[in-house]
Amino acid sequence: MAGIQAQTALIIGATGQVGGWVLKEALANPLFTRVGEYGRRTTALAGLPTGKDKLEQRKIDFAKLEEAGLREGKWDVVFIALGTSAKEAGSKEAFERIDREYVINAARAAKSDHPQRLVYVSSVGADSDSHFLYTRSKGLTEEGLAGLGYADTIVFRPAILGGRAETRTAEKIAGAFTGVLSLVSSSVEIQVTTLAKSLVQAGLLGSSALPSVAGAKQAGKDAARFTVIGNAGALALANKL
Repeated sequence: MAGIQAQTALIIGATGQVGGWVLKEALANPLFTRVGEYGRRTTALAGLPTGKDKLEQRKIDFAKLEEAGLREGKWDVVFIALGTSAKEAGSKEAFERIDREYVINAARAAKSDHPQRLVYVSSVGADSDSHFLYTRSKGLTEEGLAGLGYADTIVFRPAILGGRAETRTAEKIAGAFTGVLSLVSSSVEIQVTTLAKSLVQAGLLGSSALPSVAGAKQAGKDAARFTVIGNAGALALANKL
């Protein structure tokens, strides 16, 4: 990718299925010279095919992020693929803590004193005014992240994620509420490997350099604006590579 400078990347949520592929893509990309994986758990090195020499791993406590040292890395791009469901979390309160509070707090803790880009994996149907817990939480998280003051905030809203062990019921419900998506098969599902490629490319390019096929749009309120890439845009961006 001519004209793009070498960058550093921090990945939060790299032990999840989307985050795991983002980690592999970032490690394999020569434009990322240093990659950080910070999380409650870290990836076994034996499962990483390449780029281990530029990987920095650290186990952190999301309840004590002030001790995690996230901003010390002065990361150029911060990828957040952290998320859960109410069923997995065990309760509504635990879900909101993990899915929203941990995400926003981690992004805040990783923000340093130089221009940075934030890339977040949200969900189709995300809406802070939604009556549904899952989509409302995603929408509130998007707005919270946009308000942190990153130089560039990019939000992906994928539909049903294919190629992983299980698809969360909440994501299926979110997909059902997008109506027209069911009429266009390419907008209903995206493979996690494809999504990861698009996330990494968007992280390198930034909002201003995204190709038109990404279908990027602006969202948010007042000064807390952010770029949104939908499912079809994520597919097209990956296919452009």
